Amino acid sequence: MGTYRRKLDIIADILNVAIPGAKKTQIMYRANLSYRLLTKYLAEVREACLVSFQSRERCYVVTSKGREFLETYKDYSRRNKYAEKHLRDIRTKRKTLEKMCSIG
Repeated sequence: MGTYRRKLDIIADILNVAIPGAKKTQIMYRANLSYRLLTKYLAEVREACLVSFQSRERCYVVTSKGREFLETYKDYSRRNKYAEKHLRDIRTKRKTLEKMCSIG
């Protein structure tokens, strides 16, 4: 089964690639995006002021707001993984209890 990335995951991947500065093709390949998705998300992160385009170097760089996003995303991601693991454990225990109650 393939891994499905959510919007926030894709944005974080783009920003992580652009931290030192990156050209469009570098972002596309390192963030593992099609050209269509790259264009869509790059427009979004620029509009949100998470990255800026440096015309002199002809590359995208993460802004201070983008760095703040990455810090918040890191905490969110860690907490989300923790919560999902516990939800799976709870569902497994519920199924076990339901099986114990069934006649058969």
